[in-house]
Amino acid sequence: MSSIKCIDLFCGAGGLTHGLLLEGIKVIAGIDIDPLSRHAYEINNGAHFIQQDITRTDPEELQNLYGSAEIRILAGCAPCQPFSTYAQRYDTKSKPEWRLLREFARLIDTIKPEIVTMENVPTLERHEVYMDFKSKLERLGYFVWQGIVDCASYGLPQNRRRLVLLASRLERIDFVEPTHKDNPMTVHDAIGSLPPINAGETHPSDPLHTASRLSPLNLERIRASKPGGTWRDWPEKLVAKCHKRNSGKTYASVYGRMEWDKPSPTLTTQFYGFGNGRFGHPQQDRAISLREGAILQGFPPTYSFLPEGTPVHFKTLGRMIGNAVPVTLGRVIGRTIAQHLEITPKPTQNVKSYVSRKTELTADVQT
Repeated sequence: MSSIKCIDLFCGAGGLTHGLLLEGIKVIAGIDIDPLSRHAYEINNGAHFIQQDITRTDPEELQNLYGSAEIRILAGCAPCQPFSTYAQRYDTKSKPEWRLLREFARLIDTIKPEIVTMENVPTLERHEVYMDFKSKLERLGYFVWQGIVDCASYGLPQNRRRLVLLASRLERIDFVEPTHKDNPMTVHDAIGSLPPINAGETHPSDPLHTASRLSPLNLERIRASKPGGTWRDWPEKLVAKCHKRNSGKTYASVYGRMEWDKPSPTLTTQFYGFGNGRFGHPQQDRAISLREGAILQGFPPTYSFLPEGTPVHFKTLGRMIGNAVPVTLGRVIGRTIAQHLEITPKPTQNVKSYVSRKTELTADVQT
């Protein structure tokens, strides 16, 4: 097959890139504004990290990276916060975040890569900025496939629905069929073998297998919580007044445990906090650890997110992991592209193997 090269815009920690590499798609570079993503992106994927604001990205720079590649793939999974249901009520098109998709379109218009892909929250498809983006691709001669993908149906141990777009200048492109629709991966499949830890504790073999502290009250609450249940299962003395609005609407989705035999709820950037969603461990009295969250996002158990000895901050790592494109979804997108190009998927040599390295060196843990 002719040479294939991909550039990953908004690459973050490398979830999409890692998935593409595992399916034989060569990713040569990732671009992201966040310098903290450099280590995770480069050491796990062997691809070049460019710290840059996409609004300053020169199309000629990308052309030089592609070189003489015959098949050029451009991925652009922009941060989803501007397009979330919450943001729709408060953000306007004048805010800079809304420019990201238009900047992606600008680069496509100039470079005209053979294949384009992106993913985001399902509500994005209702936004004018997305409809304009899709229409522009069609005017440029792309065959466009879009759909709401249930990641659990493809083997991610998490209920996560995403809008996925694939566009090809070559011919019609169709998404691959689900592989786990009737037999989803469960929380137990994913994290059941990890060693137990307590709230506020870090396992000595892995600084990311660390759980946030719980107050005495929240420790009582999680002990009273059932897998798959809500705070409604608690004794009255544990229920907070803020759980109920004056309107009578309640917040049932907070303070819950995951269930062993089902995929996890959708992870957010604050999955490490028991009160931030249904992020309680199914059995242990704590929220899931950073490592468990990464695994539920499809990252390998030994994916390195920080340089040796770097302090572990829950907020920073939670954002890096929670905002990532799940590696599993990256693989499915890669498989779709490989099928479209009629190539046999083979993991590229860029993927760094951590199979023999069972632990990471100790790091300080800070909240």
